[in-house]
Amino acid sequence: MDGTNTVIETSEILHKRSLTDEVYDYLYRKIIAGKFSPGDWLRQDDISTQLGVSQTPVREAFDRLVASGLAERVPYRGVRVPALEPKEIADAFMMRLILEVLAARLASMIIQADEIHKLEEIVDATKNLLSLEDMSTLRQLNKDFHMCLVDTAGNALLSKLYEMATNSFPDWMLYEYMFRHPELLQTSLRREYLEHKSIVDALAEHDPERAAEQVANHIKNLGDELETYLDISGETIREIEKRVEPMISSQ
Repeated sequence: MDGTNTVIETSEILHKRSLTDEVYDYLYRKIIAGKFSPGDWLRQDDISTQLGVSQTPVREAFDRLVASGLAERVPYRGVRVPALEPKEIADAFMMRLILEVLAARLASMIIQADEIHKLEEIVDATKNLLSLEDMSTLRQLNKDFHMCLVDTAGNALLSKLYEMATNSFPDWMLYEYMFRHPELLQTSLRREYLEHKSIVDALAEHDPERAAEQVANHIKNLGDELETYLDISGETIREIEKRVEPMISSQ
């Protein structure tokens, strides 16, 4: 766990929300931002002390992290951030491709002006974030963008399934790779920005086919990054795309 700025001041706790919610959100953002690495243990005693709360909300937050896929419980040892296996990553890629394309089609037909504006704000916030110092913020904004997109489809179960799938998709590992290879940063992040912008434009036009196409292209490009950056089998990625193509083109 990153040793800096790990204590939540009492004033940061929002009284309208439960301590479990606050602890969960704190740990969720730390994991997504890469403050915990795959394989790191989440120590209940340490986190309870750092946040100045009892162990009960920490334990309950752990349960929610495990249920969402952002953590795993190892019998007799504790809870840790999962170190994902290639098969798990490939499965998450498949589910993201299916679910996010479906969400884009549904969202394009019912999305409201305020929801479009929210997505635009997230995209605009990433436009000039191109340095190594921006990585944690980018990770969180990327997560926010995709969850917001799926939420606009208006189906709570779809959102839940998607969150579970995306929590097993190693966005943070892709960013971590770019962190170690800064020569890739500007090109990769500029492409990500333009793809997100194209998705929002298609949603704003209420065009299901274009929205689905833009999302499919974006997720497929992430599949290419899995192959290039994380050494996931390109043959596996292509096979997945081939298998799901009839599903995502006919939804």
